[in-house]
Amino acid sequence: MPSALATPAQVLVVDDEPDLRTLYELTLLREGYRVEAAGTLAEAWQILDGKKFDAVITDMRLPDGLGLELLHRMAAQQRGERCIVMTAYGSAENAVEALKAGAFDYLTKPVDLKQFRSVVASAIQDSGTTPKARAAPGAARQPSGESVASAASALQRLVGESKAMCQVKERIAKVARSMAPVLVRGESGTGKELVARAIHACSHRADGPFVAVNCSAIPESLLEAEFFGAKKGSYTGSHQDREGYFQAARGGTLFLDEIGDLPLAMQSKLLRAIQERQVRSLGSTQEDAVDVRIVSATHKDLAADVRAERFRQDLYYRLNVIEILVPPLRDRREDLPVLCEALLRRIAQESGMPLPVLSPSVLQQLCEHPLSGNVRELENLLHRAVALSDGDELQVDFAPTGKAAAEGTGVAEPSAPVLAQPLSAAASAAAIEPADSVPADLQAYLDQQEREILVKALHESGFNRTAAAQRLGLSLRQIRYRIARLAIAAPGGDEANDEPA
Repeated sequence: MPSALATPAQVLVVDDEPDLRTLYELTLLREGYRVEAAGTLAEAWQILDGKKFDAVITDMRLPDGLGLELLHRMAAQQRGERCIVMTAYGSAENAVEALKAGAFDYLTKPVDLKQFRSVVASAIQDSGTTPKARAAPGAARQPSGESVASAASALQRLVGESKAMCQVKERIAKVARSMAPVLVRGESGTGKELVARAIHACSHRADGPFVAVNCSAIPESLLEAEFFGAKKGSYTGSHQDREGYFQAARGGTLFLDEIGDLPLAMQSKLLRAIQERQVRSLGSTQEDAVDVRIVSATHKDLAADVRAERFRQDLYYRLNVIEILVPPLRDRREDLPVLCEALLRRIAQESGMPLPVLSPSVLQQLCEHPLSGNVRELENLLHRAVALSDGDELQVDFAPTGKAAAEGTGVAEPSAPVLAQPLSAAASAAAIEPADSVPADLQAYLDQQEREILVKALHESGFNRTAAAQRLGLSLRQIRYRIARLAIAAPGGDEANDEPA
């Protein structure tokens, strides 16, 4: 039996079934904790009334009431114990209700003891107590100095001291303490991923992985393999076992960006993985337990999508236990001066040039500009200003470019990667085609333009897909998908090379 420290953590177990209560007690005692037990709400409160604990584990249904009553009473008295609620039969409604009531986490019966030990250890370490010298397998680690610095850095990246941004930062600090799923909502370009990273950095999972997934960028046919992993030979081209996003995020945070773009069939599979905390790799006959915290983000109105039956209601309520709304830039224009300074400092550092000066008149122009693309548009404007600047003082060009010019959105962000070199004669001719000339088949026209660019980049990199992808600002997975979709073959039928150039 592992030796405990002088001050082991103290845990209260509340369950009306004597056999289960004994099982939980023995499991926790072996882990080095001090344990007390109660069979009813009244008995539990009597114990809590005279003593403080590090964690409280309570069943949802008890002879004299619900475990939620215990949560509400503890919250009203601002007690510091982290609460874990156990619900029967994987009830989604009970679990969501418990998390909204302030539970640190929930477990479904029958309880997996390995997961039970891990969740209890996470709750205790989050409460600031070191339970013993040996942490449970998969448990969160005690925050290091590096983790604390990382949390501060992540919050600092959310630049601004306006009331709206202060509220966002305060909410991040609160929600980071639990395992409750978080839905980050906001317009494109507001910094939703920065919020997700800050939640992770401020949590007890900060030393674990942060895995970001753009749900809209994965072909539908690959979604299941990408999320849950795949066994060798489970599909064409699968030459070895591979992990999915859930496995890669074990012990950390899985960030699902643009969650509203997932097709309904995948939404159903994702819901089950979140509820059961188990995933089955493609081609596997058994499920693997996964310990991840889910943070998702969207620029869509998911409630409206639920009403229109484009998004599952049960998944929406599972993901939206806690919501963080990231304000658009137009609602916090007082943050523009410090935001511009932070962005210019980063741009100057990346380009190896002195920090540019933004004159008060240009800053005023920025304040009056719609900035419908939010921080991303502001960053693009400043990048362009630095690149085109020929003096000490920046002059911002507000003329929209690329897709923004066509749509009138004012967002200076090209819709597709563009090469610096001239295109082929056919592409060049298409590029100077009169504006009133409309292609008969738009998709075929766009595919041809994309094919021309990809072929040129691939030829110039010796058909090295990694080098071509870096040049075009794509990931290796994205360029592979485009090559397959556009049926681009290597010269002479040779196999393409993915090794770095």
